[in-house]
Amino acid sequence: MALKLSLRVKLALVSLVLLVLPWAGYRYVVEMERFLLGSQEQALLATAKAVATALHERPRLMRLSAPLRAPQPPPEPSPAVEAGASDLAAATEAEKPAPVETAVPIAVEIGHASEHGNGDKDLAELLRGAQRSQARLWVVNRELKILAVAGSLKPATAEAASPLRRALSWLIQPPAVDFDDAFDEDVLANGREVTAALLGAGASRVRNTADGRAVIVSAAYPIWAGDNVVGAVVAEETTNPILTVRNEALERLLVLTLTVFAAVAVVLLGFASRLSGRIRRLRDEAEGAIDASGRIGRLLTASKAGDEIGDLSRSFSTVLTRLAQHHTYLESLASRLSHELRTPVAVVRSSLENLRMEGVGEAAGVYVDRAEDGLNRLSRILSRMAEATRLEASLVTQERESYDLVRVVGDCVEGYRLAYPGQAFVLESAASPLKIGGSPDLIAQLLDKLVANAVDFSETGAPVRIEVAATAEGVRLCVANRGPRLPADMAGKLFESMVSVRPAAAGGEPHLGLGLYVARLIAEFHGGGIRAENLPAGDGVAIVVTLPYSP
Repeated sequence: MALKLSLRVKLALVSLVLLVLPWAGYRYVVEMERFLLGSQEQALLATAKAVATALHERPRLMRLSAPLRAPQPPPEPSPAVEAGASDLAAATEAEKPAPVETAVPIAVEIGHASEHGNGDKDLAELLRGAQRSQARLWVVNRELKILAVAGSLKPATAEAASPLRRALSWLIQPPAVDFDDAFDEDVLANGREVTAALLGAGASRVRNTADGRAVIVSAAYPIWAGDNVVGAVVAEETTNPILTVRNEALERLLVLTLTVFAAVAVVLLGFASRLSGRIRRLRDEAEGAIDASGRIGRLLTASKAGDEIGDLSRSFSTVLTRLAQHHTYLESLASRLSHELRTPVAVVRSSLENLRMEGVGEAAGVYVDRAEDGLNRLSRILSRMAEATRLEASLVTQERESYDLVRVVGDCVEGYRLAYPGQAFVLESAASPLKIGGSPDLIAQLLDKLVANAVDFSETGAPVRIEVAATAEGVRLCVANRGPRLPADMAGKLFESMVSVRPAAAGGEPHLGLGLYVARLIAEFHGGGIRAENLPAGDGVAIVVTLPYSP
């Protein structure tokens, strides 16, 4: 079963292609974030290099001058002792839960002369002079002792979020401002940037904080004394600035996407509504171009639009006009044939009469009799064809009067019982008079056509039922018979001129399909309508005529 989708739904599905735009924007933001992260690593590495350059050739600054706590018993020797990792672990374990303060014994030599005799600034002052906002600088020696720390990774004050940002916080997670930035053993013992710097090469690393709420970018650069590395400068910063820029870009992208989608949805909805409205109007006009009686008109207003729907509307109008002309020709065909054939029929009739008067033999008389029978049959056909023509002409000047339909139908049924002695009739009529406006003679003629049709199609022994009843729409006249069902493809053509569903005529009686056409003309003259329908049980057909009440 094919899925039925309206034009609006189809356009909505097509509009989903616009989702490529926010996806492309998001991919651009991700690439921008990656680029900014690389730039941040390069900037931190440049900062660490600048500070390390200022500390070159100052080995005395790389020694602790003032331990912050009492000496602790050294741990058991291990391969990591030579690198100083055991001292850091012992210091960290002894000073919990304040790892930064206890694991960072600040050792600063103040006022000492360098090997070259020049006065050096305080190490901590030097770090504070080079630090940036929300960045942290620290110096570590070869024994993995942190000599000095300056700055903080956390912002001094939290920015107030805008209403829009608060509204979008459920979708775009803001960067965390409260996170654990304490040092741990992994930073020194396993940090590849510190290890690389102590080996003589600058390096950077991206890691999560201990609580996983923030990401830290750190870069380390070696401090040289001669040909030896005596320590390293480490510069750290969170990715919160990058996340802030990314979130701002995503917020703008989201707002722009929602705005564009809302605008596109409104435009598409209006376009689809207008388009579907035009199609529905075209459908309604095409359906209304053929009335219930089968008459073909034309579209009321052929669209002047230059698009495909306008072309379709004009094509429909042209086709219906041609069909109406052909239908008019068919309706007038009976009168034309009747008029054209009367003269040849009269010539043949007079010739046969003259031939019989001159005398013919017995053998030839048989053929003359057959010719006269055929001529009489042809005359009856022409008379019936002329009947519809005369009726159409007489309806224009026919006088109208108010009369009781119940009485007219009752009188007609009594006559049918005499005319069709082998056929039973059942009359069901209202007890009170039902007044309609028109011509009682024409209604009797209409009923004659319907009854003749019902008798021809009625089963043997089954009665023809005639009903006259009052309804809200008007007076209902129904003639029903039990017999074959109405063909489905003939429901809209049955009341057209020269259309018949009868089998071959019995007894030489011609049937041109004009009886129901005449009935339709009479019903329309009375301001009513006529239709054919199968009985509910499916065992016959009913012809229903609806006539308005007399004003």
